[in-house]
Amino acid sequence: MSDLPLRVLVLEDHPFQRSVAVNMLRTLGCREVFEASDGTQALALLETLGSVDVALCDLQMEGMDGLEFLQKVGASGQVRSVIISSSLSVDLRRAVHQMVGLLGLELLGDVGKPLPVQVVAQLLKKFVERPQMKPSVALPVTLASEAALRQAMAAQQLHAWYQPKFNLRSGDICGVEVLCRWLHPTRGMIAPALFMPVLERCGLLDDLLFAQIEQALAVQRLALAQGFALNMAFNLHATQLANAQLASSLKALLKREGANGANLTFELTESGLLEAPAISLESLVRLRMMGCRLSIDDFGAGFSSLQRLCQLPFNEIKLDADFTRNLADEPRCRAAISSTLALGETLGMNVVIEGIETDAQRRELLALGCAQGQGYWYARPMAAENLLVWLQQHRAGPSADQ
Repeated sequence: MSDLPLRVLVLEDHPFQRSVAVNMLRTLGCREVFEASDGTQALALLETLGSVDVALCDLQMEGMDGLEFLQKVGASGQVRSVIISSSLSVDLRRAVHQMVGLLGLELLGDVGKPLPVQVVAQLLKKFVERPQMKPSVALPVTLASEAALRQAMAAQQLHAWYQPKFNLRSGDICGVEVLCRWLHPTRGMIAPALFMPVLERCGLLDDLLFAQIEQALAVQRLALAQGFALNMAFNLHATQLANAQLASSLKALLKREGANGANLTFELTESGLLEAPAISLESLVRLRMMGCRLSIDDFGAGFSSLQRLCQLPFNEIKLDADFTRNLADEPRCRAAISSTLALGETLGMNVVIEGIETDAQRRELLALGCAQGQGYWYARPMAAENLLVWLQQHRAGPSADQ
């Protein structure tokens, strides 16, 4: 390998293995290679010699081990990327991968022990040849004001957008999730993160929900006229269940619109449901009595309680998108998906997989027995008029081999 303009730190307490690693890196052409026998010595070197591009880091050491070293350099900028070299079990090293990311460090690779020369060479080459990213400047997040948001609602600037749910094998549409988009006349589309917390704080979530339901029911009727019977799924915050009038207000709206509760689903995230008070349980039961479906959204993202899952009257589980994103690299994600599918079947609950972005993911999920999913592989959220056109274009369903 040609000369690599890299500064590399080897953190290894075993003298022979440390010597092998240092000589390997020099043979591979690294410009500067430093070595340390524990985290304390490594930190002292960084203070004296400045930052390094790559830290080749063991995890188990006497004195300050690799875990504590990574914690200390996480926010310092003294280490640009990390290669893990450890004989720890695979499951423990996977947990360290997560830790590295949470510390703001870049994980360049995990090579185990003994060090494989070709793999290390490829990782260093990857580091050198990657596009150089300019450091991003974090911009302050400014939430919308209550006055601006109330004005936007009065001007009907908050629109319902729709993302289809689909059958993984046939591509047929199973329903749509109704999302909220603020289309500002001068600022364009405003991200939900900038206004949803304000809606919650100001007690406007119910106003938004009923406005979205009215918009969605109109789209539902138009779709039905085209031959598509769409189940509309709405996000419901756990705090809204504490409103004793929620179910009766919804029942009155459906009666006024001539709509059927069986064509609606309400999705609630599992956080906030673990200690649901009696009034919330009553709301859930009343929604089910109206024929509405209830879905636990982002399942597995919080601290799931299987006891509460059995107690609450839900009939759908939406598995969090992180399981799909990590499916190829994390065997435990595959196991979690399989277990959730088995749990759903046992409890008589439908399971929807979120975050499907590639056909490879779709095929892998199909092999696990998944039936329904949602994600950019199939369709992004879209406005009502675009949804109706999209339905016509996909009348036969997209090919399962696309």
